[in-house]
Amino acid sequence: MRTQLLELLEKRMQQCVADGRGPVLDDKFERKTRLFERRNSAIVNVKARGNIQVINRQEDTEEVDYKVHLQYFIKQKDHFYVEEEIENRRGIFYKGILIEDKEILISPQDDLMRDLSLFDAQSDEVRYTYDRRKAVQYAEKWWNSYNPAYHQFEVDCTNYISQCVRAGGAPMRGYPNRGNGWWMQNNSWSYSWAVANAFPRYLEASKQGLRAKVVGDVSQLKLGDVICYDFEGDGKYNHTTIVTAKDGNGEPLVNAHTYNSRMRYWAYEDSTAYTPNIKYRFFSIIDGQ
Repeated sequence: MRTQLLELLEKRMQQCVADGRGPVLDDKFERKTRLFERRNSAIVNVKARGNIQVINRQEDTEEVDYKVHLQYFIKQKDHFYVEEEIENRRGIFYKGILIEDKEILISPQDDLMRDLSLFDAQSDEVRYTYDRRKAVQYAEKWWNSYNPAYHQFEVDCTNYISQCVRAGGAPMRGYPNRGNGWWMQNNSWSYSWAVANAFPRYLEASKQGLRAKVVGDVSQLKLGDVICYDFEGDGKYNHTTIVTAKDGNGEPLVNAHTYNSRMRYWAYEDSTAYTPNIKYRFFSIIDGQ
């Protein structure tokens, strides 16, 4: 079982490497490779570590859920960096033979924020300085683990980004009304803190505390700024990331949770969730001064 999974993983990794690429086994990896080529970049090496989580057995069939920590070593002009991600995968075996292997998709939260009028639109401003360095440091520290001081969600992307922004100094407000403000306190939280579709709507409406302005181009984002993703282009946001670095072309690299990622190219064209209808919302965090 382990041997077959390792052999398949090795073949998938070989598909990515610029020198001596193997056959196309994984559409996600093929899209990733094409994406790097368009950015005048190349994956020069891939390393992976796997860990089996759960084995479910039924007669002649076994389902094996496992995690893979992938590290992509990337060369872009004279610039080198490492992109990392965690894949949650499931291998299906029939009579000991691997017959299927796929990435496990996690369903997003329901849209808990239905009425934007619940957001507090007061005009009083809270003074604070947004420390982008601290926000990025937090994002780097916890990209593949979970701060026990906060509640952890299965769909954790927005919760993680809220923690990063909070580490940068953004003040909470609105407790205990879940439809008001942006906060996590006493094992409770606002919709805007943890729900991918509520967070950008809060940022667009907020006049005090954590505030942000929408910018029209990704090049305008700075470290510690936020990108929200509507993968289907249906007006409902599914994912949130934070800018933690810039690549050799000056484009953002981002960290994220749920599908834990570090230094990932911002456009997410290599994501299993990607569709040609994807829409982005770029938020630059505003100091409350």
